[in-house]
Amino acid sequence: MFLHNRNVLKLACNAANFATASATRPKTAILMLNMGGPQNTDQVHDYLLKIMTDRDMIQLPLQSRLGPWIAQRRTPEVQKKYKEIGGGSPILKWTELQGQLMCEQLDKISPSTAPHKHYVGFRYVNPLTEDTLAKIESDKPERLVLFSQYPQYSCATSGSSFNSIFTHYRSSSLPSDIKWSIIDRWGTHPLLIKTFAQRIREELSKFVETKRNDVVILFTAHSLPLKAVNRGDAYPSEIGASVHMVMQELGQTNPYSLAWQSKVGPLPWLAPATDDAIKGYVKQGLKNFILVPIAFVNEHIETLHELDIEYCDELAKEVGVEEIRRAAAPNDHPLFIEALSTIVADHLQSNQSVNPKFLMRCPMCSNPRCRESKRWYQQLCSH
Repeated sequence: MFLHNRNVLKLACNAANFATASATRPKTAILMLNMGGPQNTDQVHDYLLKIMTDRDMIQLPLQSRLGPWIAQRRTPEVQKKYKEIGGGSPILKWTELQGQLMCEQLDKISPSTAPHKHYVGFRYVNPLTEDTLAKIESDKPERLVLFSQYPQYSCATSGSSFNSIFTHYRSSSLPSDIKWSIIDRWGTHPLLIKTFAQRIREELSKFVETKRNDVVILFTAHSLPLKAVNRGDAYPSEIGASVHMVMQELGQTNPYSLAWQSKVGPLPWLAPATDDAIKGYVKQGLKNFILVPIAFVNEHIETLHELDIEYCDELAKEVGVEEIRRAAAPNDHPLFIEALSTIVADHLQSNQSVNPKFLMRCPMCSNPRCRESKRWYQQLCSH
C-alpha cells in the first residue's frame, strides 16, 4: 500500500513538473529590444559608461578615455534628474507590461504559434540582452522573434541592439534548434499611428475650444549627429514618415512641426532643438503647444524630465507660453497593445523572416562590424 501511494505521488509530481515545464516553455519567444534605463540612481554611472563607450551609439575621439571621463562627469547631474522623476526609469515596468499584454493577445489571435512568451533585452542596463538570450536558450522555444522597440530604425539605437546580439554569438555557440526572425522597424504601422493620434486628441480636448485649432502640435524625437545622417542613417526619414501619417490620421487639423531633443556634446546634430523650436514659435506669436514624443513607446527620462519638467514647466514659464501639454507615450494604450500583437502575428504568418532593408547598410557605412553583422543575420534568418 505504501509503495503504491509513493508511486502515485511520484507520478503526480512528474505530471506537475511536466505541466510547469510546458507552461514556461514557449513555442514562440519574443525578445523586446530597447536601450533601457537605470532602475535606481546607483545604476546611472554604469549605464552612462556603456552608452559613452558604444561606438554604434556615439563616436568620440579617444573613446576609451573620453567616454569614461564624460560618464563620470555627467553622473551626478543625471542622478539628480532621475531623483526628480521618482528615483529611476519606468521603462522596464512599461516594457514588461506591454510584453505581457501583447502575449495574452497573441495567444488568442495566433493559436498556431502559441504559447508566446516575451523577454526584455536592454542594451545598457539589466536585463542585458546577452543575459536574456541565455534565458531564452534555456526555455528552448521553437522560434525567436527579435522585436525592436524603436519603431523607427537608426544605426545608433536599433542597430546597436542588433549588433550586440551578433557580438554575443561571436563568443557563444548559437543554438541550432531555434528558428530566428526579425522585426526591425514599424514606424508607419496603422495601429501605432492611430495610438499617437488618439494620444494627441486626448490633449487637444483639454484646450478651450477657441484656441484648439491654433495649438501647435510639436513632434519631438531624439536627435542624431549630422555625421550619422550624412552617412545615410534612415532615422530622420522614418521619423518624418511617422509624423506625416499621424497628421493624415488627424485630418491635418492643426499646425505642426518636427524638432529634435537630447543632443549630447559639441558636434552638430539634427536641428532645430525642441527647446529652440518652442522659443522660436513663441517669438512668432504661437503660444499653445502639444509636445508629442513620436519615437518613444513608453515613458522614461526624455519624456518625464526633459519634456515635462525642462520644457513644459521651466522653459514654458521662462518664454511666456500660454498653455503647453504633452501627449503621453503609447504605454499600455489598448490600440498600442493591439499594434504590438498584430505586428508580431502578421510577421509570424508571413514567409519573410527578415526585411530586405534591414540587411542593407547605409550607403556611406564605414563600420566593419556592421558589415559582418548584416552578413551574419542574412545567414541566420535563411535557416
